[in-house]
Amino acid sequence: MNKKGHVLNAALLSIGLGYLLEPSGTEETFATILMIGVPVTLGALFPDVDTAFGKHRKTLHNLPILVAFVAFPYFFENLQYVWIGILTHYVLDVAGSKRGIALFYPLWSEEFGLPVGVAVKSRMADLVTVIVTAAELVVAAIIIYRIPQLSLELGGQAIGTVLG
Repeated sequence: MNKKGHVLNAALLSIGLGYLLEPSGTEETFATILMIGVPVTLGALFPDVDTAFGKHRKTLHNLPILVAFVAFPYFFENLQYVWIGILTHYVLDVAGSKRGIALFYPLWSEEFGLPVGVAVKSRMADLVTVIVTAAELVVAAIIIYRIPQLSLELGGQAIGTVLG
């Protein structure tokens, strides 16, 4: 995907996540969108810094970079949402473009992608971006709403089994 696609993905994702986390539609929702939106957008743009140095879709498009940004807030207490932007950048490059990314670089230069992507300059790129973003929001909704409920149900069943 191109920069426009990554910014579109980050903006739509930030709005969707804001409403998933704070569905009231009040000032709190819009504050949540901004709180998430700025770091997610920065994270969505970060991997393409490797167009200026290194090997594009390798140097900053890999799992070690993602792990570093997931771990960063635990050590420095900021950048909590930048990793989401980086992760969605990777998802968009894997699912939305033909080329894919080198997930295991520098250990392995093989680029991985799905056969459903389009060329970066395709007129369908924006539509593919919106479709991938919608899929990401469905996954986020499941993580936010369904997994905690499922864990409570399983925990209740486990306690019932132990006490029963």
